[in-house]
Amino acid sequence: MTTPRHPAMPIEVNGLSKQYGAVAAVRDVHFTAHPGRVTGFLGPNGAGKSTTLRMILGLVRPDSGSATVGGSPFRDLPTPTRIVGATLDLAAAHPAMTARTQLRIQSDLGGHPRDRIDDVLTITGLHRAADRRTRGFSTGMHRRLALATALLGDPAVLILDEPSAGLDPAGVAWLRQLVVDHAAAGGTVLISSHQLAELELSIDDLVVINDGQIVWSGSRPDFVDGHPDLETAFLTRTMTTEAAR
Repeated sequence: MTTPRHPAMPIEVNGLSKQYGAVAAVRDVHFTAHPGRVTGFLGPNGAGKSTTLRMILGLVRPDSGSATVGGSPFRDLPTPTRIVGATLDLAAAHPAMTARTQLRIQSDLGGHPRDRIDDVLTITGLHRAADRRTRGFSTGMHRRLALATALLGDPAVLILDEPSAGLDPAGVAWLRQLVVDHAAAGGTVLISSHQLAELELSIDDLVVINDGQIVWSGSRPDFVDGHPDLETAFLTRTMTTEAAR
């Protein structure tokens, strides 16, 4: 048996709720993302996915409930970027800055060795564009730069919010393999999407959120094989939402 490269660091969410004025963005959310597995966090746009992820990362204060990574709230982790790598938005690099310079700054801020920069450039396929200014980057290249930044600390946990947005089909296949390999090395992966098709080939477990509430959680095969009514209803809701955009 291969020894896992990453320590076991589950993400545990217990009763998270968040209200913005009259809008209940997240309501009593419970789930666990387990080490060695890829957990998909699925829901239509506006379902509460990003708010939940931001609460896990300590960027939004919950009204109630808690979230821990490896048993500790994110704010209490001693070296957070060595434990959790997250992508919530495109990499916020100055347009006149190169990818390598952006990663050097982030590496210094996180206390990571600079020789890790070449590693993440290679992992994300940005090595050929490392010294190009980011003003010329496509959306997909910015996505790769955000992932490269998240990987600088060689974290045990990856939290990725809609990471395939802007990637071409080859990029989506690459991302799928990245998260599968990370889990195979003992890491924990929580990846959100509003499209089941983007997740179903890579995930082990699935958490479905709608209108701020968890409506289903369990293994992917159980969802696909045992709940076709829920799958159909969700896909119909997703397509309707997308058509209205």
